[in-house]
Order: sequence, then C-alpha cells, then structure tokens
Amino acid sequence: MPCGFVAGAQGVVNRRMQHARPRLKLVFATAVTALLVDVITKVIAVGVLVPGQRVPLIGDHVWCALTRNAGAAFSWGVAYTAQLALVVGAIIAVVAWRSRHVVSTTAAIALGLVLGGGAGNLSDRVFRAPGPLRGAVVDFVAIGWGPIFNAADVCVVIGVAILTWRLLADGRDPASA
Repeated sequence: MPCGFVAGAQGVVNRRMQHARPRLKLVFATAVTALLVDVITKVIAVGVLVPGQRVPLIGDHVWCALTRNAGAAFSWGVAYTAQLALVVGAIIAVVAWRSRHVVSTTAAIALGLVLGGGAGNLSDRVFRAPGPLRGAVVDFVAIGWGPIFNAADVCVVIGVAILTWRLLADGRDPASA
C-alpha cells in the first residue's frame, strides 16, 4: 500500500512539473506569427495605398492612410531613429532572454506578441529606406482622430496590456506561473 501511495504522489508531481515547463516554443511561435502578420500587412499597404490618401474602412471611424514614421509613438523622437532602433533591439533581447522562464500560457502569448510586434517595427527601421537604422516604420490604420498605426503596434499594445492585467490581478511577476 505505501508503494502505491508514493507512486501516485510521484505521478501528481510529474504532471505538475510537466505543466510548469517553460513555454518558450509558444513564445516564439506567437512572435513569428505576429511578425509575419505585420510584414504581410505592411507589404499589402505599401503596394495598395497611396501616401496621404485616406481610404475609409468603416465609415469615418476606421480608415487607412499610408504614412512612414521615423520616430516612436505619436512621431516622438523623429531625430533619433538610430537610437530608437538600438533601444528596441535591446528591449527585444531582454524580453527574449526573459522568455526562457515563462510557464504561463497567457504570459507566453503576451510576450510573443511583444516580441513579434517589436521585431516588426525594428525590421522597418533596419531594412527600409533610407538605410539601416534610419528607416521609417510603415503605419496605415487609424481609428477616429487617433494616431495611425500598424499590426506590430497592435501586438505590442495587446501584449503589454495582458502582462499588466496579470500583474495587477495576480500581484506577482506576470511572466511566471
């Protein structure tokens, strides 16, 4: 009888340990998906939209307009494109490094969204004209009077919102448990 109890307890411990495995594959699968969505939508936007022309999607509430933003949110820091690229690259590296320990599925998806979105905008800064670390981010969607944004921006905002919600709701590190 005691051997059965020990074996049963060991099975529970093994299941808990399996459940607590880091979700690194999920983080990177989410990041790659977010990056692909961002790249594909930007290719379509650049190919279809005319800079400065507004194309309504949902009345006057949601529309497309192709713009390029060399700065950060709200075009802040336009004169610091290279520095922004380096800061974003450093943030991506830290998030990727931190992702090694994520065990929560929700946190893994959130961190993947942040990574993929950050990588999408960083790729614009690195690979788009006028050259490496000087390129402008392609933005093409606007809601009402708000700023024009892209899929990468949406991913980052959603990822950060999820992590913030977890932090406030749980009162602990949002990337764990």
